[in-house]
Amino acid sequence: MKSTLRRSMKVLAMLWIAALAGSSTAQENVAGGVAGDATKLMKELQQLPALHLAHPTHAEMLAVARAGSRVVVVGDHGTVLLSDDDGKAWRQAREVPTRVMLTSVSFVGAKMGWAAGHWGVILHTEDGGETWKLQRSDTTVDQPLFSVYFSDASNGIAVGLWSLAVRTTDGGASWTQVKMPALTAKETAGPNLYQVFPAKGGVLYVAAEQGLVYRSPDGGATWTLIKTGNRGSFWTGLALPDDSILVAGLNGKIWRSDNEGKTWTELESGLTGSLTALALGSDGSVTGVGLEGAVVTSKDGKAFTASPRPDRAALTALLPDGQREPLLFSKDGVVGAN
Repeated sequence: MKSTLRRSMKVLAMLWIAALAGSSTAQENVAGGVAGDATKLMKELQQLPALHLAHPTHAEMLAVARAGSRVVVVGDHGTVLLSDDDGKAWRQAREVPTRVMLTSVSFVGAKMGWAAGHWGVILHTEDGGETWKLQRSDTTVDQPLFSVYFSDASNGIAVGLWSLAVRTTDGGASWTQVKMPALTAKETAGPNLYQVFPAKGGVLYVAAEQGLVYRSPDGGATWTLIKTGNRGSFWTGLALPDDSILVAGLNGKIWRSDNEGKTWTELESGLTGSLTALALGSDGSVTGVGLEGAVVTSKDGKAFTASPRPDRAALTALLPDGQREPLLFSKDGVVGAN
């Protein structure tokens, strides 16, 4: 079943490439299973700049971060949106050197940032997201990166499909692959790694598929694998101020550990829609969003209240905004945008 799912994911990725290129020849090649042409198309797309869209706030957006007081959101077709007034007005970044889907974004301060996405792409900005440069890509294998995190201007890690993990200690000038713990000795392609997130003291965690969590005590150099007891995938995670850990994902499941992942407890979310993002408010509260309009909140990270949106929007990311409602993003762009 796992191999069938992976074959399906590859076919879908190739179809996406062909559709984006708008080429009937490419579509015929995909139908015939000609992966070489798909790779060629992907190389061409990586060399094309992001499209400047007529309605960029309605592009599919997948991740958000703060760059000082600026809000930076990334998503489909290499789209990067910027807001300098907490989401009232948006504009596209001036220069983005790729047209692939961007899945994650991380900033250190107001200027230095990184974004990651399909085909192993990692982008870097030094001006708060106005302009970006390509630091890494890999068109030899269909292996997207799903999450990137930098602890400072030098040290970062990105994770993705089939246990892909790459690490840098020089701000992204070079990237080294990190070997992640395997489930079995015969494993050739490990579990998907969906989100890397920090805890205290340089500790990192990764929320992964099959109810797995990975933990690194040394900023991503070495990792241990943790089985939580959950069977479904975890798509997002969060460390709380008391260093407790929350992970959430498929079917609205939320699990918590109070002892660095040694033991886990399932919490009641009141949701069936899968959770795609968790965020910590300035007051220590937790908000989660997800598919089918899923919204869940908690004052202490233990007891959650569900308040699904009537529009059942496919929510993908959120950014807490002080005393106001959080900024929400979805498959259809900025929620509430005109």
